[in-house]
Amino acid sequence: MGQLYPLTQNDEGVDSMFKNRLLVSHQKVPRPTYSIPLIIFAFLFSLLFSTYACAEEIENKTEMLVAKRLQQRYDSMKSLSFNFYQHTTAGVGGRPKVGEGQARFLKSTRTAFMRWDYLAPEEQVLTSDGEFFSMYFKELRQMIVTPAKNLESDITYSFFTGKGTLKKDFFLYPADANIAAELVESEKRQIIKLVPKKTQSQVQDIHVWVNTNSLITRMQIRDHFGTITVLSLSDIEIDSIADTIESLKDFSFTPPVGTEIIKQ
Repeated sequence: MGQLYPLTQNDEGVDSMFKNRLLVSHQKVPRPTYSIPLIIFAFLFSLLFSTYACAEEIENKTEMLVAKRLQQRYDSMKSLSFNFYQHTTAGVGGRPKVGEGQARFLKSTRTAFMRWDYLAPEEQVLTSDGEFFSMYFKELRQMIVTPAKNLESDITYSFFTGKGTLKKDFFLYPADANIAAELVESEKRQIIKLVPKKTQSQVQDIHVWVNTNSLITRMQIRDHFGTITVLSLSDIEIDSIADTIESLKDFSFTPPVGTEIIKQ
């Protein structure tokens, strides 16, 4: 029999999305150092697969307009792909960690598909077909597979499945002064800030950079431990993935022979 180990965000364990949920064999699963906080790709997924709703409490019309255009832009997409570069700093004096890779999303006629591929510094693959969520870690030679229904109570996964909305879960504000100051006058981007209405262990706030085409080009997430993760997006492609059987194969992943499969 395996044993359930309580995992926390600072623990040497898998992302806190799976806190107290992973069945592992006799030892903790080492924490993948470079994994994206799940709330980041969950937020992107929610833009693609949920109905627009803006926080009624917002008084700043500029942020409301940016958010509305952003949601409308993503609602109209059938697919989205991009390259990403990640930079994470853990609190004061923490050593920066970087990672990079590719991500893609597809609105199929039957469900929503997602795949994130870390190409550096180590291979990691995260996939979902609407029924199962999988995380593969090459260095650990492990793949974690969990039914989507087991995670429905988690806010990050509620956004991942499109069940979360901005109105339900977040307040929307202008960017913090120090972040807004980063925008030079010639840079045609806007920044909005999202704050969870209910306290979340994974996130304190999220800043989103939006360009003139209402596309996200950068995201910053800050947690309650002072860890800041910045995700910069490039080579963004809209509706370049066809909803075909052949294309859907690209959203599946079969781990190498010898990989330990951890099922929940």
